[in-house]
Order: sequence, then structure tokens, then C-alpha cells
Amino acid sequence: MSWTEQVTNPTGDAMNPDDVMSLIKDVSARIIEPRFRALGRSDVHSKGLGDLVTIADREAEAEFIARLGQAFPDAVVIGEESCYADPSLLGAIGVAEHCFVVDPVDGTGNFVRGKDDFAVMVAEMRGPRTVAGWIWQPRHGRAYQASVGGGVTCNGEPIAPTPTHPRPTGAAGQRAWRDFDAAGRISPVRESAHCAGIDYPHVMTGRFDFIAYRHPKPWDHLAGGLMLAELGGGIVHPDGSLWAPGDEDAPIISSRDLDTARRVGALWPARP
Repeated sequence: MSWTEQVTNPTGDAMNPDDVMSLIKDVSARIIEPRFRALGRSDVHSKGLGDLVTIADREAEAEFIARLGQAFPDAVVIGEESCYADPSLLGAIGVAEHCFVVDPVDGTGNFVRGKDDFAVMVAEMRGPRTVAGWIWQPRHGRAYQASVGGGVTCNGEPIAPTPTHPRPTGAAGQRAWRDFDAAGRISPVRESAHCAGIDYPHVMTGRFDFIAYRHPKPWDHLAGGLMLAELGGGIVHPDGSLWAPGDEDAPIISSRDLDTARRVGALWPARP
């Protein structure tokens, strides 16, 4: 069944992952990419210190909500910008029977500055479980997708699990990376790409062994977290407990190997 057929004749059947990626690429090509390096002053707004939103974020999210909602009328469709406008929507993530979580332009700061490192991400959830995830990197031409038990692919080719290094190499968000003092137990931590849709594939494909964040938001981590889980890893807090949506105020470490994530977590900087 094609994506168009699912939209016009929603049946409640399991979604074809290729159809979702086709939707993501379509919205990206029509709404997001034409604004790249073409934003006017009135097209960019601040939601807070270092937190930007653009007309591309808002229009793309509205399109995802409309089209996913039409295809799956019983599902809740939530995006980053709608949660900013109405924080109570966060309560549905991990609770709703069927939910799609959308990050229309991940790495908005990069997008505004004309940097290629931005992505479009969608995750599908059934209750607390993420069952499918998609990451599209328009400027790099890489499409990652995963489903529970189905592994992870990039542009249709399977990504094979790879071991982490004895001294794990990793990256962290700007507020955390300078604070790591591993005393030689891990390699020096680099600053992240400031885009989860770039960082997670770096971990999946072995460029980094882990990525650390201080203040995770679910739309940044659901798709990538599933992909890491399919490779044998996942997301943990510094105390080793598994991350779940709703834990926004607790730092996380994401790795394709859970033991590595917990080793790094034990080194998490003590300062708040």
C-alpha cells in the first residue's frame, strides 16, 4: 500500500517504514530545504537562550501533524513546536496508545547559520515503547530507519553492530563536554554537532562510541535511541538506569553498547 493510499484509506494496518521516509523526504523537499540559506529576519524567532525556531520548523511540523493524523486518526501526533506552545502535550508521550513524535528541523541553530548538519526525525510509539524511527539528513543525503526487531538501515543498507573502543571516544553537548575528566579512562570528549539527527548516526556507525546530553527532550532521542537499541545499546542515566520520556531534567549517555554507556555514566561530571 502506498503512502497516498494510506492517507486516503486509513486502515490501521502497520505503517510501511519506506512510506514514512517518503513522507519525510517530501516535506523536507517542499517546506524545509527551500528555506535553507534563504531565511529572512522575520523567519527566525527565539524561544529562549540559544533555542531558535524558524518558519520551516513550524510549517513542516504542521504538515506532519496533518498528514500523519489523516493516515492514523486514532494516533496522537506531537511535535517539538506544539509542545513548546502547549507543554501539557508532553504528557501523552509514552502514555498514548499510539503516538508519533516529530522533530521537524533538528539542529535548528545549524540550519539558521547555513550549516549542513540538520535533520528531520520521526518516532512511532505504542504506549511507552518506541516501535519505529526515522532520521533524514537532507544535506548529506542519508536516510536512517529502524523498527523493533528489524535492525537499522542507512539508505536501505543494513548497519552492522560494531564494538566500542577500550577507551571510548565520544561527544557531548556544549554544556557538558568540557566537564568530563576521565583520567585516561575514556578518550577526550569532543563537542557534539548540536544536532541529535547527526550525533546518533555518528554513534551508530562507529565515529563515536557515545554521546552525552544534559537536558534531553524526547523528540531528540526516541528515533536514535531505538536505532542504538537495535545495535545492542541504548540510553542510560549516569546512575545506569534506562532513560524514558519524561526524564528531561536528568542527563543521559547514549551508546551502541550499554556497558560502555554505563562506564561513561560513572564518570559524569558532578557539577549541576
